[in-house]
Amino acid sequence: MRPFTHVNAQSVKEVCKLLAEYDGKAVLNAGGTDLLGTLKGDNLFEYPEALINIKTISGLEKIVESKGMLRIGALAKLSALVNSALLSERYPALAEAARSVATPQIRNAATIGGNLCQDVRCWYYRYPRHIGGPINCARKGKGPCLAVKGDNRYHAVMGAKKCFAVCPSDTAVALAALDGQIAIAGPEGERKIAVTDFYNPLGNSLRRGEMVTGVEVPSVDEESRQAFLKFTLRKPVDFAIVSVAAVITVKAGVCTNARIALGAVAAGPVRATKAEKILVGKPVDEKAAADAAEASLAGAKPLSMNAYKIEIAKTLVKRAILQSRKSCETNYF
Repeated sequence: MRPFTHVNAQSVKEVCKLLAEYDGKAVLNAGGTDLLGTLKGDNLFEYPEALINIKTISGLEKIVESKGMLRIGALAKLSALVNSALLSERYPALAEAARSVATPQIRNAATIGGNLCQDVRCWYYRYPRHIGGPINCARKGKGPCLAVKGDNRYHAVMGAKKCFAVCPSDTAVALAALDGQIAIAGPEGERKIAVTDFYNPLGNSLRRGEMVTGVEVPSVDEESRQAFLKFTLRKPVDFAIVSVAAVITVKAGVCTNARIALGAVAAGPVRATKAEKILVGKPVDEKAAADAAEASLAGAKPLSMNAYKIEIAKTLVKRAILQSRKSCETNYF
């Protein structure tokens, strides 16, 4: 690693002030499971001048439900989400998405804030300096997206512009299906943004001096059923090739509400709104699930090597819908 200044922050206000002062040349460290590898690989154009440790801020690790809203602090460990009786009972898709991340050792260090803000895994973007990097690309502000004409097996098949790298966060997919919002603090105060609006093709929506402080999820219908499914190459420790989260409410044998989110197919989690509309007002059966699965990938535009992701996504959507009739299940394929 290169030298950098290390600061133990004591408050969110202090963090925002430091981020503004360093003007893009400081990074935040919570669990550090992604950041430290990035610093060691030295694969970005600009090495940070400062590392701001936010683990020293108290109160950002809480998981509470109050007044119809689940609130999770940005420093809540993924293992805490997995072991939370509240999440297991009321928000199982989120608990299972957290469980699907990496290994127990990493989940004991990684935080939900870090999982939501982690950088993309594109090999062009992360090409290490010691073997010839860094490589110019659109995400680094110079050059085209090299995946378009290169090795794009794991890149986006939906809504990609400029950069075709996909969001690697599993918790973001579950939160999208749960209508979750991300709480953000900055020099101009606090704001909230839908998880589906947090990501863009070149990064996320954080502004100068801002940090994620937590997430909020509205209470779910007690009759709803949830599912989280994930296809990986190495079971179950790997990043998703495709993931799907579904929250389905069925009353008197008919679907009254449906929320389905796709992961690892775009710059952020994608709500399959066409599929949701197909389900509402119909029995959740094989035909409805198959029709919804087909609609969920309408408009997908694969690159030269990743069309296979479309069929995987359709299969996972169908399975998630049908499994949600029973109880929350996690499967790795």
